[in-house]
Amino acid sequence: MKQGFLSIEEFNALIQQWSGRMIKITKHEINDIDQTVMNLQSVSYDQKTRRIDDYVPRHSLLLNGDGQIEALSTMSNEPLPLSNYEIPLEDNSLYEFNGRKFIITTDRGIYKIELA
Repeated sequence: MKQGFLSIEEFNALIQQWSGRMIKITKHEINDIDQTVMNLQSVSYDQKTRRIDDYVPRHSLLLNGDGQIEALSTMSNEPLPLSNYEIPLEDNSLYEFNGRKFIITTDRGIYKIELA
């Protein structure tokens, strides 16, 4: 398996192989850290043609499946509100893979995806 920095196409080819498996997503945005464990059913992407402001991402990675969010700041668990986990993507997002986990770095934060 390829390791190091990836193109979005290489990232997509590798993450698609994790469909049907349990994954853990750790999100670190500003002062917010939470973890989500989910059964990854499929991977898709969303592209918004109209945006109200810069807060709404132009592209999003959608990790589809059911799961639980653990807010580390409040130590509480909640089910995902929808059957997907959305990661906002930007043109300058970085995609890494070290053989065990993916790391996506954006201007908003860092997202780690690994097998649970």
